[in-house]
Amino acid sequence: MPVLEMKVSGMSCGHCVQTVTKAIQARDAHARVQVDLAEGLVSAETMLDRASAIQAIESEGYKVLPCTRD
Repeated sequence: MPVLEMKVSGMSCGHCVQTVTKAIQARDAHARVQVDLAEGLVSAETMLDRASAIQAIESEGYKVLPCTRD
């Protein structure tokens, strides 16, 4: 599966990790999501395209920022 890396603002706790993870997995049940709170990074091994993953995260109230790793 392709891996998407996204810089996400507004995450600060374990609940945020769960919310972002569930948002992506609601659209791709097989996605594997890792969140680095300290860096504000979300890495998702998913079949979703970038736009769909961003929409899933932003629908939960977080903001996806441009990522320098892209």
